[in-house]
Amino acid sequence: MTKDINVRQEDILRITTALEAAAEVLQPYITTAVPFELKQKGEPVTAADRAVNQLLFQLLPRRDEGWLSEETADDLGRLHKRRVWVVDPLDGTREFIAGIPEWCVSIGLVDDGWAVAGGIYNVATGEMFLGSTATGVKINGNPPRIRQLKDLKDAEVLASRSEVNRGEWDCFKDAPFAIRPVGSVAYKLACVAAGRADATWTLVPKHEWDVAAGVALVIAAGGSVKTLRGLTPSFNQSEPLLGGLLAFGRGSQELFRPFSDKWLLGGRQAGR
Repeated sequence: MTKDINVRQEDILRITTALEAAAEVLQPYITTAVPFELKQKGEPVTAADRAVNQLLFQLLPRRDEGWLSEETADDLGRLHKRRVWVVDPLDGTREFIAGIPEWCVSIGLVDDGWAVAGGIYNVATGEMFLGSTATGVKINGNPPRIRQLKDLKDAEVLASRSEVNRGEWDCFKDAPFAIRPVGSVAYKLACVAAGRADATWTLVPKHEWDVAAGVALVIAAGGSVKTLRGLTPSFNQSEPLLGGLLAFGRGSQELFRPFSDKWLLGGRQAGR
C-alpha cells in the first residue's frame, strides 16, 4: 500500500457531519412501514436510500474529488481523481425494510486507490464507527475493544444472513468457531473493527460501495482485509466490483489461516 496517504482531521469531521445529517433524514423512517421498489436486478430501494444519497452528494465531494455511490449513475470521471468518496447511503436495505437494526450509512474515502478513512453509522442502534489509517478507530468516541483471542473455539465470525439461508456457510458447520448471521456487510466490517467479532468473510462479489468504509476501519484498527487472491483490496476501479473479501480483527488472522488458506483463498478463482 502506498505510504503517501492524504488523510486530514478535516476529512473525519466531514464524514461525521455527513453521517449526523443522514441520521436526521432517516429518523422518520425507523418507526414506520417503509415502502420500496425493486431495481432492475431485483434489489430493493426506498425513498430513504435516495434522500440520503442526494444529501451526501451535496455534503461530501469537492471539485477535485470523485464520487461513487450505489444510488448514483457512475461517472467514470472519478477514475482521474486521486481522492474519491465511495458511499452506500443505506447498506442493508432489506433489514431496513424489515425493521431489523442491522443496516447503516456507509461513507468511505479512497486515496490513490486505497481505502483510507471511513464512517459507518447504524442509526437504529446509535452506533457510529469512525476512523482512518492515520488516526485509528473510535466507536461513539471510544477506542475499539482489543480481543485477546488465543483459540478458535472462542472466536466469533459474522456471516451474511442471506448467504447462511442459501446454505453457503454449511461447509463451516463443524468449524470450532461460532457463526453469527448479520445483515449489512458494512456493519459486519465495522463490528470486526470495533472488536465485537473476530472475522467476517464472503465469497460473493461485493461492490466497492458495500465495503470501502469497512475496509478502511478494519485496517485502521490494526486488522487485515484481503481479497480471495490474498491481496489488499484496491478501489476506484473502472469495474467497481470485488470478487469476495476476508476481514480479520487485530491479531486473529493467523488463528484463522488453516481455514482461510484451505477453504477460502484456495477454494475458488476470483477477481481482485
